[in-house]
Amino acid sequence: MLFLTTLACGTCGDDDALMECLSPTQTPDYYAEISSRYFDTMDYRVEHEAMPYSELVARWEWPPWLKLTAFNRDNIESTDTLLVLYPSIVEDRVCEGFDTQPFGRCTVTFYYDAHDGKPCPIYEEFVFNDAGEVTWIEAWSDLDGYRDVPRLSGRIPGLGNAEGLIDLDSEAMLAAAAEDSDVQDFVTRANDWRDTWLAELEASDGDAMWEEGCGW
Repeated sequence: MLFLTTLACGTCGDDDALMECLSPTQTPDYYAEISSRYFDTMDYRVEHEAMPYSELVARWEWPPWLKLTAFNRDNIESTDTLLVLYPSIVEDRVCEGFDTQPFGRCTVTFYYDAHDGKPCPIYEEFVFNDAGEVTWIEAWSDLDGYRDVPRLSGRIPGLGNAEGLIDLDSEAMLAAAAEDSDVQDFVTRANDWRDTWLAELEASDGDAMWEEGCGW
């Protein structure tokens, strides 16, 4: 699994620190278990447990998916519920814990009832804070040609403070956004999460999106 990481400015110990500043406070098995548990929220066979989300958890899904698909705990919990309305099962889960961020990383396969149960392979990463809460979820298609993404989590100021809480208006965030179009895109969407997500959904070609991202 290959990916590119570009670092923004940030000093470890500051509120605007990058995720690489944090060291594990939990075992690798904890990070792997919580990462796998996340997919229980999208598998209709499983009665899932509450996830340890941080207050400002964000979920970023690289195209052909819809970029920022949730921002903050209430939003991600409500969208997890909505995802169950699109019946799916999640199998072939391989989740591991790491001693560098993102502490949790998984490859999984979704099988959607609405798409005749055809497989959709996904790679997903999970950034954690010192309390063991998920602060950032990043996903992309696990197909050839889609794996080499410029991982965004490593460029977001604030994910590396102890709480993993970002500040959309901080000087470091604004500076990073001025230099990095992906960070700017995230900030714009996070400031108006629901409308930008709906606009992305409406602009997408639903069938083509699934065919491209899942390799059908």
